[in-house]
Amino acid sequence: MTNSRYTVADVMTTTVVTVTPDAGFKEIVAAMTQWQVAAVPVIEGEGRVVGVISEADLLAKEEFHRHRPGMIEQMRRLDDTAKAGSTHARELMTAPAVTVHADATLPQAARLMAGRRVKRLPVVDNRDVLKGIVSRADLLKVFLRSDDDLASEVRREVVDRLFPVSHHGVRVDVEDGVVTLSGTIRDSSLIPVAERLAHTVEGVVAVNCALTGP
Repeated sequence: MTNSRYTVADVMTTTVVTVTPDAGFKEIVAAMTQWQVAAVPVIEGEGRVVGVISEADLLAKEEFHRHRPGMIEQMRRLDDTAKAGSTHARELMTAPAVTVHADATLPQAARLMAGRRVKRLPVVDNRDVLKGIVSRADLLKVFLRSDDDLASEVRREVVDRLFPVSHHGVRVDVEDGVVTLSGTIRDSSLIPVAERLAHTVEGVVAVNCALTGP
C-alpha cells in the first residue's frame, strides 16, 4: 500500500573515486589513502565498470611480502597468492563487479550485499556505466529521517488509506523512529495489517500498535 519507497538513487554517493585497469599498485593505494575509501571501482572506456578493488585485494601483497607460501597454501589460496604478485588493477581487481541499479530498493541492495558478502556496490545504468556507489552505511541513512517526517508518511500512506472512514480516530506518534498507533477503528481485523504496513515505511525502527476495535 505504501508507495514512497526509497531507492539506491536516494542514498548513493555520486562522486566516486575510480581507477583504470592500467593503474599501478601504488597509484591505487594512493587514491584510497587520499580519498579515505576502502574500495574503488575499475572503469574503462566511457565509465563502464569492469571490476572492483578493495583493501582486501591489496593486502595479499603485504601478507606474502616476506612469507613465501608452500604448495598446499598456494593451492588453497590461489586468488590471494596470484594477487600478491600482481602490480596493476586489471590483475588485482575482483571481476566481474557486483553492481546494482539506481532504481533498486534499499532492501534489495541490502540483500545483494549480504548474499555476495560485499560492503559496497557500484551503481550502474543498463550499459554498466558508473553512476555512483552505495555502501552499507548509506543504506542506514533512512533511519535519520525525522520523527515528524515518519509520522506524516505513516498517516498518509497507512492510516488514511487503510481507514478512509475512521482515520480521524487514529493517533500517530513517533519518538526516535518508534511509531505508536492508538485510537479506535471500525474494523478490528485491520489492526495487524496497519501494524505490518507501518513497519514497511522506510526509517521506522519499531511499531507499537495500541489500536482497538469498536
